[in-house]
Amino acid sequence: MTLNRFLRTYDTLVASAVGFYLIYLYTTYSGIGISPDSIMYTSAARNLHAHGSLITFNNTYITDFPVFYPFFLWVVLLFTGIDPIAAGPVLNGLMFATLIFLSGWIIQRFRSGPWLYKWLMLPAIVLSPALLNIYTYLWSETLFILIFLFFIIACRQYLVQHTLPTLLVFAGVAALSSITRYAGITLIGTGGLLMLLDRYLPLKKKIVHILIYGVAASSILALNLLRNAMTTSKLTGPREASVTPFVENLHYFGTVMCDWTGFSEKLYPFATAIAIILFIGLTAVVVFNYFHRSIRTYENLVSTFALIYGLFIVVSSTLSRYERINTRLLAPIFIPLLLSCTYWAIGVIRNVSHRWKWILTIVFGLLMLGFSYQELSADMQRYDDENDYGVPGYSDDSWNKSPFAAYLKKNKKVFKPGIPIYSDANEALYFLSGTYAKLLPHRYFKADIQKFYTIKHYYLVWFPSMDNPELISLKDIIKVKKLTLLKQFADGAIYEYNGER
Repeated sequence: MTLNRFLRTYDTLVASAVGFYLIYLYTTYSGIGISPDSIMYTSAARNLHAHGSLITFNNTYITDFPVFYPFFLWVVLLFTGIDPIAAGPVLNGLMFATLIFLSGWIIQRFRSGPWLYKWLMLPAIVLSPALLNIYTYLWSETLFILIFLFFIIACRQYLVQHTLPTLLVFAGVAALSSITRYAGITLIGTGGLLMLLDRYLPLKKKIVHILIYGVAASSILALNLLRNAMTTSKLTGPREASVTPFVENLHYFGTVMCDWTGFSEKLYPFATAIAIILFIGLTAVVVFNYFHRSIRTYENLVSTFALIYGLFIVVSSTLSRYERINTRLLAPIFIPLLLSCTYWAIGVIRNVSHRWKWILTIVFGLLMLGFSYQELSADMQRYDDENDYGVPGYSDDSWNKSPFAAYLKKNKKVFKPGIPIYSDANEALYFLSGTYAKLLPHRYFKADIQKFYTIKHYYLVWFPSMDNPELISLKDIIKVKKLTLLKQFADGAIYEYNGER
C-alpha cells in the first residue's frame, strides 16, 4: 500500500479499530450475548466438529436456519480450537471492524462522496445502536451483513466489466448470503433485477448471464432446502401463518425507523406514514437512477437493496409468522438506508451557489453530528446498564447468578437415562448443563400436543421467566397430567410424569 493510499484509508482504519474496541467493551463483563438462536448455531457447530453432522442441541437437523453460519463457526473452532462462545467477542469484533472498513471503502467510491461526507458517515456507522446490538450477540446477522457489503462490491465489478469471472464471483457471494440467512434471497433478487435493468448489457448476453447467475446463485440454497426436506420433511422448519396484516407490519417497520433516528415514541402514530414515504422515496431513487443516471453506481446498489430487503421483510411478515419486525430483522439495511437518505445531499450542495454551499454544508454537518450524538447517548446508556449485569441473554447475571442454573450445572445426573426430557426453554437447559431436551409443543400444532400427552414417562424442566405464550404452559399440562415436583427454585423447577392420569 502506497503512502497516498494509506492516507486515504487511515480514517477508515481508525474507525474500524474503534468499532473493534466497542465490541470488546460491551462483552468484557460477561462475554458475547447468547440467545436461543445462538445456542442453536453453537450446538450445530460443536456437533459438526465432534460427529461430522449439523445436528443441534435437541438432536435434530438444523432447518429453521440455513447451514452456513454454524459451518462458519465450525471453521473457527477447527482452526483455533476455541469454542464459538469463547471466541465470540474477538470474532464479532473482527467482523464489525471489517464491516466498518468495507463501508468506508464503498463510501469513498461514491460519485459525490467527498472526505467530509465519509467522516460524517463513519461515526454514524460505528456508533449505531442497531449494529452494536447485532455484533454483541452470536447471531448469523453478523456474517450476513458483512456478506452484503461484499455483494455490493462484487455486483459493482460485474456491472462494470460484464465478464464471466466477475459474474461467477457476484453469483457466489449471493449464494453464500442465502445459506447464511434465508432472507439472502433478497440479494439474489437484487442482483437479478439489476442485471435486468442493465442497459449496457446486450440482450443476448443478458439472457445468458441471467440464466447463469440464477442457477449459480440459487443452487446452494436449493441443496440446503433439499437436505431439509429429506431430513425433516420441511423446507425451512416448522412455520406458522402470520397473525399481523400488511399495514400493521408497515407500522412496525416505521417504529424501527423512529427508533433509529432518535425520534420520540410520540411519533409512533405516524410510523405507517413514515414507512410508506420511505418506500416511495427509495422506489423514486431507483427509477430516477435507471432513467437519468446509472444503475451501476454504489449509490444505486445500496438503495436498490434497501428497497427490496425492506419490502421482503414487510411482505414475509405478513405471510409467515415469526418475531415482530424489530431492529434485529432490519439491521441489514441500516447502512444502505443511512447512505440512501444522505448521499443526495452532497450532490445538492455541490450544485448551489458558493454562499449557499457553505450554509448547507454546515446544516448537513450539524444534522449528522446530532444524529451521531443521539446514537452515542443510547450507546452510553446501554453500556451503563449492561456493565452491571452483562449483555442480556443466557450469559448475563440473571443466569450466571441463578440458583436453579447453578443446581443444573452441578447435578447433571438428576435425570435417569432413557427418559425423555421436555422444557419450555430446552436451549437454556443445554446451555447451562449440556443436557438434551425437547421443546414443549406449540399451541398451533394440535397433533403435536396430542402426541405429547400420550407419553407415559418424562421429565419437565420449567423456567418461569422463559414462559412462552406460543407453547403449552405448565398450567395446561397440570390440567391434564399429574406431575411430581422433584426440585423447586424461585427461578425454575423440575417435574416428573410417570403414567398417572
